[in-house]
Amino acid sequence: MEVSRIRALRGPNLWSRRTAIEAIVSCTDTECAIGDIPGFESRLRARFPGIGAFQPAGHERAVSMARAVGLAALGLQSEAGCPVTFARSVPTVERGVFQVVVEYTEEEVGRLAFDLAQQLCQAALDDTPFDLAAAVARLRELDEDVRLGPSTGAIAQAAVARGIPYRRLTSGSLLQFGWGRRQRRIQAAETDMSGAIAESIAQDKELTKNLLQAAGVPVPTGRPVEDAEDACRAAAEIAAPVVIKPRDGNQGKGVAVNITGRDEILAAYEVAARISSTVLVERYIPGHDFRLLVINDTLVAAARRDPPQVIGDGRHTVRELVDQVNLDPARGEGHGTSLTKIRFDAVALATLAGQGLDAESVPAQGRRVALRNNANLSTGGTATDVTDEVHPDLAARAISAAQMVGLDIAGVDMVCDTVLRPLEATGGGIVEVNAAPGLRMHISPSYGKGRQVGEAIVASLFPAGDDGRIPLVAVAGTNGKTTTVRLIAHLIGQRGDTVGMTNSDGVYIGAQRIDTGDCSGPRSARNVLLHPDVDAAVFETARGGVLREGLGFDRCDVAVVTNIGMGDHLGLNYISTVEDLAVVKRVIVENVKPQGMAVLNADDPIVVKMADSCPGGVIFFAHDRHQPVLAMHRAKQRRTVYRDGDAIVTEQVTEQGDEVQRYALADIPLTCDGALDFQVENAMAAIAAAWALGLDPATVRAGLASFVNDAATAPGRFNRYAYRGATVIADYGHNPDAIGALVKAIDNLPAARRSVVISGAGDRRDIDIRRQTEILGDAFDDVLLYEDQCQRGRADGEVLGLLRDGLSNATRTRNIQEIRGEFVAIDTALAALQPGDLCLILIDQVDEALHHIAQRVQEAQAAA
Repeated sequence: MEVSRIRALRGPNLWSRRTAIEAIVSCTDTECAIGDIPGFESRLRARFPGIGAFQPAGHERAVSMARAVGLAALGLQSEAGCPVTFARSVPTVERGVFQVVVEYTEEEVGRLAFDLAQQLCQAALDDTPFDLAAAVARLRELDEDVRLGPSTGAIAQAAVARGIPYRRLTSGSLLQFGWGRRQRRIQAAETDMSGAIAESIAQDKELTKNLLQAAGVPVPTGRPVEDAEDACRAAAEIAAPVVIKPRDGNQGKGVAVNITGRDEILAAYEVAARISSTVLVERYIPGHDFRLLVINDTLVAAARRDPPQVIGDGRHTVRELVDQVNLDPARGEGHGTSLTKIRFDAVALATLAGQGLDAESVPAQGRRVALRNNANLSTGGTATDVTDEVHPDLAARAISAAQMVGLDIAGVDMVCDTVLRPLEATGGGIVEVNAAPGLRMHISPSYGKGRQVGEAIVASLFPAGDDGRIPLVAVAGTNGKTTTVRLIAHLIGQRGDTVGMTNSDGVYIGAQRIDTGDCSGPRSARNVLLHPDVDAAVFETARGGVLREGLGFDRCDVAVVTNIGMGDHLGLNYISTVEDLAVVKRVIVENVKPQGMAVLNADDPIVVKMADSCPGGVIFFAHDRHQPVLAMHRAKQRRTVYRDGDAIVTEQVTEQGDEVQRYALADIPLTCDGALDFQVENAMAAIAAAWALGLDPATVRAGLASFVNDAATAPGRFNRYAYRGATVIADYGHNPDAIGALVKAIDNLPAARRSVVISGAGDRRDIDIRRQTEILGDAFDDVLLYEDQCQRGRADGEVLGLLRDGLSNATRTRNIQEIRGEFVAIDTALAALQPGDLCLILIDQVDEALHHIAQRVQEAQAAA
């Protein structure tokens, strides 16, 4: 068994809407049917009893080692507590080679699980030991390290429940919710509305106390101290017991409460001084420790926090009792679990000493032994929900405290006997106001009802009915994608929106290109959705990105599929047939919002079948109103777009009558008055997408009329130039279907003599490279062959040889030249042109070649 490639599919993909690890696994003939390996399955199950069934009951097909690895990777994650359910292994066209897909919730965990699964299967194969407990422990520990903590996770889950997309921006807790201009960001329980000044005030406990005191909020008296001796003096001034804490601490670190004796004060000071350069000594307020969570001037949750403690049994030492409590699986080292393990440190030992005990003491049966006087969950405390008990006046005090500090989300710490009465009535006080408060005590308290605080925070960011999304259009297909993307973006931009666009030329925000090169993959799409100025997004969605990583978004409003044809990287990544390719292109259709629409080419039978996979509605487009698929769709009172003579028509039959809009082809420069069928097709797809988005027809007309198909607007997409009385057309067509469409378009243009300049991409199949010149040889008088700058794995001259082969039976071509270099080939073709001629230049280096042609046109104009 050999694993040759592992990919992380981070978005909806060929296999599933779920994130998954995809691996290419090669098996020997014996490993293709593990039932033929004596004792393998029993040895594997002995090492991992939880691996589950290899196949559903009643199926008798052979099970490969690849499937065993996939199921093991899934099962190991499940044993570690990861919520995963999906695994699949699929044979490829290569004998013994499988694609194995395993769901993950955290990518690092999924990769480790796959590695451990290989080790497990190898151990079963070799009959060597495998430490299952250690493997699961590694996965669980890694999962706890990398997954979102309970506070951030609760907010993320609440967003998902409302259909709000989110993206993790760092390995920590910084998240973006929503897209583009409608995005919001949080870090833990802190939002982008939390001011830096308010957070700074909350960090400064002395300043917080002074502000609250000025607002009439009860707070404990006290002061900052300079050293340990000064702490003793401050305690004497206040009259012990006191609280000693760092001025700018958090999570209860370094806080000691109910301190009386000098030795306790000195020890507590040393602990606090390690955390902050300034230490506070305050009056100890007797009572319970309460945390009240305030969100946007509303109290949403409250919990009583109790210090970490153990109960004696007359047999075990304090240390042993703590060890027993810490065995509870609900207790972890950090914040990944609902409770934190009780610590044995200097503060714990000092607290024990205050009770006349030490770590080796054996408390009597039933005696409660405190390990700390403060009740923070981060030091091992427990929480009891008291939200429904909070007195309105006490809640108002907590809200006033949050407002005084300036926090939109605040954890207000109160000490009082009960929350059933106003704060003043109990002699209690507010001891701290915390920014980015922990939420786990409210989400899953030790006792009482959990509160939906994640939902409350999401509601503070997004009003009811707001999912934080911007209109998103995804475009796939073999040909016409880039032009269609550009036209759709242009139409949306007519209403004043800033449109983020990705295509094979780059990434655009409005009119500005912010990245260059082929940007039709998921990474570029995600970058657009990050941009805070974007009102709508239009993405070219190429096959390669979907296979490599999945989609860069979870759902789209509109999915456009222009066509499915031969020559688009067939033979790569196990995409061997047009049907295989259609499955990849269909991914955007499968991930349309239920309220969204797919725009599909009714003239392409393979594209038509995609309608069955769309969760939303469908708009079909075609050249002929009477096309059978279109006619049936229209009869069902659904939307259609078609060409009717000199216009593109949108039509929907309703009970109130037909809704029809006509867009004159004469007013759509892209189509050259309808002479270019493939551009008419692109225009129909764009008009349908605009209709699906609800754009006003007048806006669409204005956009169609102002979209100029020149090198600046749509580089490499049928760009026309006048050169010394001849017509020059530059295009990036690079597969047989595209070239066929170009030839059909050029047939409608008058020319005395026709020439073409062409190369071929080395990563295409031999048959596809030959087919290009087979088509051209029947349409052009002169053919100039040149070699691409990058041969993409081919030997020098190999592509030219295939192109030459394609011309062997040409019916029209009389003159064939081979040129070394794209620009030399362009200059050679231009030099031979006479008035009335037409030259098609199939460019490779788009920007550079277009610049070169424009320069030659300028020179000719200057010389005229």
